[in-house]
Amino acid sequence: MNTVAPPRLPAAVLWDMDGTLVDTEPYWITAEHELVEEFGGRWSHEQALQLVGNPLLVSAEVLREAGVGLEPEQIVARLLDRVVAQVRRSVPWRPGAVELLTALRDAGVPCALVTMSYTVLADEVVARGPADAFSAQVTGDRVSRGKPHPEPYLAAAAQLGVEVARCVAIEDSPTGIASAVAAGARTLGVEAVVPVPHLDGLSRAASLAQVDLAAVARIGAGEVLDLTAGAAPAAG
Repeated sequence: MNTVAPPRLPAAVLWDMDGTLVDTEPYWITAEHELVEEFGGRWSHEQALQLVGNPLLVSAEVLREAGVGLEPEQIVARLLDRVVAQVRRSVPWRPGAVELLTALRDAGVPCALVTMSYTVLADEVVARGPADAFSAQVTGDRVSRGKPHPEPYLAAAAQLGVEVARCVAIEDSPTGIASAVAAGARTLGVEAVVPVPHLDGLSRAASLAQVDLAAVARIGAGEVLDLTAGAAPAAG
């Protein structure tokens, strides 16, 4: 009897960090609230959600408009200090993230971290994750154009020496998804603090706990998966 070979794993997996790999968005939102209130302003949860996935200097300009009387670089530094301090106390891994990272590493699939957070925070998260999980790192302080521009994902693929079209990107925010899709990566959107949009060609999941190596291989091969309705993970 003829059998169909399972899809091959992608050349690499490119990971967003905040909201995707680690649940640090609440850390950022708390830091924003504290900073705005320190300067006598008011900051709503809805305003905070608008910043999810943005380059930090872009978010800093919005916070200045909300009354924070500092230069953008100073705002970024203050936010980073607060979030890094919280990560050092506890890394809030997203469900299924460590397991998938470990499985990819053990299967020999290189991974890159692609985040608009700065290196100081990315280093803290990587150091507390599975050993040797990441082969490359692209951060917001090392690109000239942040998400939603495709540069971060193109840079990550270049660092790994692979074609971006042969990579799977994992994101949570519309801004990050736009960046990965524009770069040409097969993209999986995982729900976090903001809804994952319905887009042609975009795979979706309610949680990384639904995503295993077989699902990653299927996405990399061009299949569009939708696991948001609670579907069981792909058989592996």
